[in-house]
Amino acid sequence: MGVKDMQQQYSIKDLYFWRITLSLALASFFVFAGMYAVQPLFPVFVNEFELPVSASGLALSLTIAGLIAGLIVLGFVSDRSGRTIFIKLSLAGASVPFLIIPLFDSFILLLVLRLLQGFALAGLPAAALAYLSEEIDRRSVHVAISLYISSNALGGMVGRVVTGYLTDHFSWEFAFYLMALFGLVSLIVVMFMLPKSRFFVPSQLSFSNDLKAFSYHLKNPALLLLFGLGIVLQLSFTGMWTYLPFYLEAPPFSLSLEAISYTFFAYGLGVIGSPLAGWLAGRFGLKIIRLIGVLVMVIGIFITLGPELWMIVVGLCVACLGFFTAHSLTASTVSEQVTHHKGSASSLYLVSYYIGVALGSSALGPLWNSAGWIGLIILLGCLPAVYIVFVRVFQANN
Repeated sequence: MGVKDMQQQYSIKDLYFWRITLSLALASFFVFAGMYAVQPLFPVFVNEFELPVSASGLALSLTIAGLIAGLIVLGFVSDRSGRTIFIKLSLAGASVPFLIIPLFDSFILLLVLRLLQGFALAGLPAAALAYLSEEIDRRSVHVAISLYISSNALGGMVGRVVTGYLTDHFSWEFAFYLMALFGLVSLIVVMFMLPKSRFFVPSQLSFSNDLKAFSYHLKNPALLLLFGLGIVLQLSFTGMWTYLPFYLEAPPFSLSLEAISYTFFAYGLGVIGSPLAGWLAGRFGLKIIRLIGVLVMVIGIFITLGPELWMIVVGLCVACLGFFTAHSLTASTVSEQVTHHKGSASSLYLVSYYIGVALGSSALGPLWNSAGWIGLIILLGCLPAVYIVFVRVFQANN
């Protein structure tokens, strides 16, 4: 009997369970804070670097492009080389660009470093969930995963709020330095708290077999519809948030960057939306709650057309609740739809999800320039609703 056979996976009663859960939650918090930290800064980049509005969004969309490449490449490598090394390298690689970018007055260099940063950021999501499923027993793993995913939403929210606040009071360079410091602290905590893998078994499959799994999923019409929904949901959601700072800084609102950054607290409903969606889906069925989530998101987007600031804030909160409900249940549906190669199916959903982020952060510039907030919101609100109708018609005819 081997050593691994004698060892038991950690349960919620074990100290190491909490060391794993809290260190990965902290790492997740930083990774997603770093990913989205630039979103409230787009108007600042437009003014400081004399850019068109659509170009400022590249600071996020190129990061997402790097992340997509990293998810694919590092996911393969992690299955063969281990988990913890990529988690630690992710934190280190994501911290360094925050130190370098403020040293140079170049938006091109900023974009290059954000692209590389995105690739580094992918190390954590590419390895963390697999590590949790390997090291924690099945009765406790859902708690660890829930805390990890909640940290995603919290990190994205706080990263946006803090960088907006610090930029308004100090400078965006100071905000980046503080992000770098937080990343290095997170790395130190993970290096001391995260235990080595005990149950990792290197994959013996060739890369060609992994690619065949991707090809198999891409030929499945049901999965393609879910991947498309991931793109559409995130495109509409990210598009709304990308152009919100430009809308609120102009008359009649004329808000400061600090005040605009506070609107990102609406993301807090994402922490509520994901577990609430799982509970409701268990009682009323996954499909109906996912559909309700999409409709709630659409309603929230349209509410932001209201003339009063409080109406916009309410709309953002409603949209966040609907989005995170729909997103979490769409991801769950992907896992339910496949009987094998579940990891590659989940990876493809993540890729489609982040394609939506990239499109929402940089592809809508012409529409914003020509139709403004009203035209943008009408498109973003209609897009998910039209897609749902398309899916229903497609399924009815097949």
